[in-house]
Amino acid sequence: QVQLVESGGGLVQVGGSLRLSCTASDSIFGRNAVSWYRQAPGKQREMVAYLGRSGTTTYPEYVKGRVAISKDIAKNTVYLQMNNLKPEDTGVYYCKSLGLWGQRTQVTVSS
Repeated sequence: QVQLVESGGGLVQVGGSLRLSCTASDSIFGRNAVSWYRQAPGKQREMVAYLGRSGTTTYPEYVKGRVAISKDIAKNTVYLQMNNLKPEDTGVYYCKSLGLWGQRTQVTVSS
């Protein structure tokens, strides 16, 4: 079974940036859509970025203009660039593809 492993999370100050990575154990991102989700303490999991098979991207309003999803097929990796981070961006972040969830990475934005 394909595995997804996230990395790149950490502690950052308000207004800072992070780039998260999601690496797959197989070459799946060239043929399949991929999404990033997050879950804050006490809240439901929510989507933060979607990258379709054709390259179409979708971002919800609460992150639009601050995040960007991209992929490097040769590296089996999808990225989530996050800029101008806010305290409400704090949470655990997951990538999802082929119905599979990654292992998560923690993002903490301090004020």
